[in-house]
Amino acid sequence: MMNSKTILLVEDNLQDEMLTLRTLRRANLSNPIDVVRDGQQALDYLFRQGEFEGREGPDLPTVVLLDIGMPRLSGLDVLERLRADARTALLPVVILTSSDEERDRLKSYEIGANSFVRKPVDFAEFAETVARLGVYWLATNEPPPRR
Repeated sequence: MMNSKTILLVEDNLQDEMLTLRTLRRANLSNPIDVVRDGQQALDYLFRQGEFEGREGPDLPTVVLLDIGMPRLSGLDVLERLRADARTALLPVVILTSSDEERDRLKSYEIGANSFVRKPVDFAEFAETVARLGVYWLATNEPPPRR
């Protein structure tokens, strides 16, 4: 059975979460989207530990949409841990953040982000940006082979 292409959305802002989910659906992406709300939950989900120990579905999502500023563990801390583990070292990670700090963008790329996307403030721009992300990472991009 072929694994479905899944998105993991790591987002602590409920409004941004709802807008992202709605936008991906409107872009005709029917792929499963799992949501976690902080950095520690993201690691638990990806490594099937803690509350996600018995999680069903594919081992890893096709792409992780990762916010930077989150409770418990920042997105940058999550990314560092993902890149340090052989199981997730090649997992595509898109930083999707409201940060416009150059240091955040630089640090994201230094530690292995595949893309850095600033969340536009304008609703229509945000929706278009998220739709393009979903189409690219799920329909266009060829992910790394599973090890």
